[in-house]
Amino acid sequence: MSDDVKIGIVGAAGRMGQMLVRQVTATAGCRVAGATEGAKSHSLGKDAGAVAGIGDLGVVIIEDPAAMIANVDVVIDFTVPAATAEHARLAAQAEAALIAGTTGLNAEQEEAVRLAARHVAVVRASNFSVGVTLLLALTEQVAGILGPDYDVEILEMHHRHKVDAPSGTAISLGEAAAKGRGVDLAKVRQAVRDGHTGARPQGQIGFATLRGGDVVGDHTVIFAGEGERVELGHKAASRQVFAAGAVRAALWTRGKPSGLYSMKHVLGFAK
Repeated sequence: MSDDVKIGIVGAAGRMGQMLVRQVTATAGCRVAGATEGAKSHSLGKDAGAVAGIGDLGVVIIEDPAAMIANVDVVIDFTVPAATAEHARLAAQAEAALIAGTTGLNAEQEEAVRLAARHVAVVRASNFSVGVTLLLALTEQVAGILGPDYDVEILEMHHRHKVDAPSGTAISLGEAAAKGRGVDLAKVRQAVRDGHTGARPQGQIGFATLRGGDVVGDHTVIFAGEGERVELGHKAASRQVFAAGAVRAALWTRGKPSGLYSMKHVLGFAK
């Protein structure tokens, strides 16, 4: 147990946080060594394992992220953009690796994550699912093969509580398609259509966003050509796939030098 990777979880009482506590506890080679929550959380002072429904782990949920991060090897963060930027700074100071899965970060917050990666290993992904990582690689490859004669549309659906749109995963898929074509996504992206929009320009990468119910995450990349259509898709039935990927990434960081990594590095798709 002394050789286990010590993992700290911020937002440990949330839905994803509880899932992470359960996943870490069920995974060999690591253990929950710290947990935090916001000042208004009713879970402060409670055992992280008890809150996650798996019994006491001897890890009390505290409010101070700096104190928690100072005593772990890896921090897993699926919180909100402002908090992620601060946790990245604290992880760099404490020389703790960071697994960052929060989406919707602005340019300044993304820069905070990049700065942390100068000092520690940071795995940054909009989606930690193994299947989505494969989908990203396939999207880039197919976009390059089919070229601009095939229109690219990215359709995503999430639960009614999701606050950012398009999803971080959808944007990553758009970036993968743009990379496959050798273009800048910002120059060809079309995220909103309403009213009399005119004909679709060639080379445009479009996004469509759906929200409703308790959908964990559905993503489809459509390549629409003359006379045929190619579709690549992924549907997540449980957040457990994200937790499993994040814990896999946390274990992977052991012994890794500082740097900004993705799930492609974790799975061996990138070097």
